[in-house]
Amino acid sequence: MSKIKQTREEALVFHMEPRPGKFDITPSVPMNTQRDLSLAYSPGVAVPCEAIAAHPETAYDYTNKGNLVAVISNGTAVLGLGNLGALASKPVMEGKAVLFKRFADVNSIDIELDTEDPEQIIQAVRLMGPSFGGINLEDIKAPECFIIEQRLKEEMDIPVFHDDQHGTAVICAAGLINALYLSGKKIEDCKIVLNGAGAAGIACLELIKSMGAKHDNCIMCDTKGVIYQGRTEGMNQWKSAHAAKTDARTLKEAMKGADVFLGVSAKGAVTQDMVADMAPNPVIFAMANPDPEITPEEAHAVREDAIVATGRSDYPNQVNNVLGFPYLFRGALDIHARAINDEMKIACARALAELAREDVPDEVALAYGQKLSFGRDYIIPTPFDPRLIYTIPPAVAQAGMDTGVARRPIVDMEGYVQELKARMDPTAQILQGLYARAKQAQATMIFAEGDDPRVLRAAVAYQRGGFGRALVVGRDDDVRVRLQEEGLGEAMTELEIVNAANTPHLEEYKSFLYYRLQRSGFDQKDIHRLAARDRHAFSALMLAHGHADGLVTGATRKSAHVLDRINSVFDAKAEDGAVGVTAVLHKGRIIFIADTLVHEWPDENDLADIAVAAAQVARAMGIEPRVAFASFSTFGYPISERANKMHIAPKVLDKRGVDFEYDGEMTVDVALNPDAMAAYPFCRLSGPANILVVPARHSASISVKLMQEMAGATVIGPILTGVDRPIQICSTVSTVSDILNMAILAACKVGQTR
Repeated sequence: MSKIKQTREEALVFHMEPRPGKFDITPSVPMNTQRDLSLAYSPGVAVPCEAIAAHPETAYDYTNKGNLVAVISNGTAVLGLGNLGALASKPVMEGKAVLFKRFADVNSIDIELDTEDPEQIIQAVRLMGPSFGGINLEDIKAPECFIIEQRLKEEMDIPVFHDDQHGTAVICAAGLINALYLSGKKIEDCKIVLNGAGAAGIACLELIKSMGAKHDNCIMCDTKGVIYQGRTEGMNQWKSAHAAKTDARTLKEAMKGADVFLGVSAKGAVTQDMVADMAPNPVIFAMANPDPEITPEEAHAVREDAIVATGRSDYPNQVNNVLGFPYLFRGALDIHARAINDEMKIACARALAELAREDVPDEVALAYGQKLSFGRDYIIPTPFDPRLIYTIPPAVAQAGMDTGVARRPIVDMEGYVQELKARMDPTAQILQGLYARAKQAQATMIFAEGDDPRVLRAAVAYQRGGFGRALVVGRDDDVRVRLQEEGLGEAMTELEIVNAANTPHLEEYKSFLYYRLQRSGFDQKDIHRLAARDRHAFSALMLAHGHADGLVTGATRKSAHVLDRINSVFDAKAEDGAVGVTAVLHKGRIIFIADTLVHEWPDENDLADIAVAAAQVARAMGIEPRVAFASFSTFGYPISERANKMHIAPKVLDKRGVDFEYDGEMTVDVALNPDAMAAYPFCRLSGPANILVVPARHSASISVKLMQEMAGATVIGPILTGVDRPIQICSTVSTVSDILNMAILAACKVGQTR
């Protein structure tokens, strides 16, 4: 994977739009009528208050306590930035909160405490205990973090977890289990050297020792060298607990004959000579960020037998905390745990290790654009593995129950696993898969509207994201001015600006276009105006001649106009088999609606064609299609001449013998709601439909825009399919992310059927 390049301006805009910050709070109950309000607040709220006062454990039943974690920091150790203070740490804490939600469906609130006094932090957090089901401490410097966590664990009856310590330790332990398995070594026999005696380093060594590593076999180093028995300089009680009985005084001396190196220190701390001195089949976890103690390339240059992990996503074996903390808290919250203990952390590590040894599902391989299998370059699961949510929390919960910290043990573990599966958001996995495939494809993408700031930002994001080369159609001066206005002036040297004035292929384009349109009323002057002055036609001509791999357009003009210009170059009409399919993503569901672009009033045969095209788009995005022909009637009632074609269309597919599920006609609630569908036991769909084929383009457009405006759904499309080159048409209200998503679809050739 290539490293994503981001500018300061991009990061600031991301945190500012569409609203400042990274999350909102929305009610989970109706709040529309006077009755709703009186139940949510006074007088109805008095009833659960009294119930909780009488039985405190029912707070988990009547409030959000059981699924709410506080992310708490004072900003004294912000990422790699140091002591920025409480206020400046808020973007990081908001980010941590949304990671909880994204990966484990845990609600989270960030709280920044403006003090460096450990006693004040302890007091503040302890007093907030009734509000939360767990406390995640973050970015608090050592040694204060040790004091704060230990005291809070002693004084609170909910899990308190300092992720900078234990999150890294858990993932490190998981990777180490598998690395030693592959090396044929036992942890109790290994000489282990750790460099970096801060919060994460000490936690790593403590957890590994609790898993069986011998104290006498472990050497900890800091910036002053080996922490040995009798050393006095730069010591504290936490370092002293791991002081080794050894003659080694430097990291280089400690590394001689070492089986394992664990680094949470600084770039370049380990040399190739040190790696060469290690034992056979060495394990090297160089986890310093953003740059490791030694790169995998450097390590493998001197030791081909080494297993190497880093903290970076652009190398194999990433030690990423997001593999641990969301699922640790998910399991702990679901048993109403009083604490997260070592046994729960070890259970998490072992479950991660075991998951990495299992066959990797196709959707995971699709998400990363490569086949993954257990081995030296895959010892830790990937963060977007959908099995994490239903594999790790049950292991954590079981360990919590076995060690007596569960207030409410899980009785039906199989049912719990199914409940966890239902928490998964498949849409994120789908998008991740497309982005990974796009990186593999490295497509050269045309962005046709270079005078629009959104398009320029999307083009810059495409190129800097490592997806391929971005070609922007526009005048050099116009593009330069727009980029400077957006704070992206340096991108002028990165993007390639193309137009009729600087292309050497204009005459070739005009000859091609004249041949296509000369019998459609176009003379040579018309052709010149179209090829040289219309950016949509010019861009399509570039694509038709193989001067790029895909095209994104439509952000500045109505789709009908853009499609007309594309039709001057490609066969993209209804009679040519073109179809527009729009993906609507909302609350963890994805529904494809078709045709949203091409067919004005399709007949039953057209509807069958649309269903086939939509099914191909769904499969290209990793979804097995279930098609419903949607109408205001269901299976013939009420009878209507206008609904008749929706009734006949499934019979057309019957004759074609297609290989996907379909049925109809049916109302949308029957198509999407299992309870409504259950009233029709003869329905051939095995579950809720994920493709709605609607009667006409106007009904498709109304459906999509209603979901977008009223429900806040994410809309991707219309995805143009049935054309022999990858072309995607955005809507005029597209955001930068929407345009980038369309470029990714084009790069992945989603919709290309020929």
